[in-house]
Amino acid sequence: MGRDASIARSIVIAITAGARKRGNSLIATILNLFSVFFSLYQIHLRKISPAKFATLRRDRWNLADDSYVSSFRPSEGDQEPGLKPIGDMGFSGSTFYSTADRRFIIKSLPRHSEHSFFRDDMLSAYVQHMISYPKSLLVHIYDFLGSPSLSLGRILRLVPSHHIVMENILYGKEEGKARGEVWEDWDLKPTSYFYPERDIADGRLASDATKDRLADEFHDKIILTREQADELLAILERDTELLAKYKAVDYSLFLVRITTTNQRPRRSVDHGSLSADSGTAPSWRTGIASPDGQHVFRAVILDFFWAKHKIQPKLMTFLVNLWNLLVSNKGPMSITTTPDEYRNRFLPDSSWQTWNKAVHASSSPSQSRQAQPK
Repeated sequence: MGRDASIARSIVIAITAGARKRGNSLIATILNLFSVFFSLYQIHLRKISPAKFATLRRDRWNLADDSYVSSFRPSEGDQEPGLKPIGDMGFSGSTFYSTADRRFIIKSLPRHSEHSFFRDDMLSAYVQHMISYPKSLLVHIYDFLGSPSLSLGRILRLVPSHHIVMENILYGKEEGKARGEVWEDWDLKPTSYFYPERDIADGRLASDATKDRLADEFHDKIILTREQADELLAILERDTELLAKYKAVDYSLFLVRITTTNQRPRRSVDHGSLSADSGTAPSWRTGIASPDGQHVFRAVILDFFWAKHKIQPKLMTFLVNLWNLLVSNKGPMSITTTPDEYRNRFLPDSSWQTWNKAVHASSSPSQSRQAQPK
């Protein structure tokens, strides 16, 4: 079994183990752990703080256990794990999988600084925040998996030791495209920071493929009512206040725009699906329709695992400061700046240039005004 299939199988076992009757003997369990230790790619994973995430799934996000677990089971007659590798999605070195039904994304957290920050510093605050503020744009995390034991694969850094299961904000894309909808997405973060791939030697030392993986730029406007725009800004203020409190930087806003030329876009509900009627009020993660009827927007905040007080971020900050002192004063990177400064550049009401004046607030489709920077 190859690397991707082995990691996928390990994740599926961790998610579905609680739904199966445990019939293994003690000897069988010991032999299985022994086998895992000498495996390069298979890894023993277990849920971290399972009760907290179960409370979020069941009580806050109305996701039944059976419905959740069924997404990880392979289709009938399929011998492969119920996960599909997605491929390269950025600089982090993470592996990404999607469930076969595309409802959930599984992302690895390979850096110790990231998974230790989420486990030791952020987890309880995240859970409480999601309970207190149902409209939060912080991505829904349904489970947090970690390896409690060593293996050859972990020692040789061939497999990631921690994974998160999160919502797929693009759920429903294939069905929407079949109806003639156009789906576009942008991974937005402040682009005015120092990016070595772009800013050293005018980018000549990095390939176009490398530079294409930097933050996206949104060269357009989001048409919203004044109430929608005010609500969005209030949510972002509250969410980023939490992230700044726990010293997180380099997070991004993942924006999705759904457009159709033959009918008004349908507002998605039911954990991001495009089902027509469920009685659930539209939200930024399920779909907010623009007042002109041309678009539906979705948005979540991603990648809030890089915290300035951890060892690796401190080392990166030292190296960038040394570069600025000895070579060229390019300023901080998004991963080396202060949490408050990053938040100020991230928030659209204080940094419209960074967002390319993305939000166009209007009280009606016919009467609108351009929001201006402070």
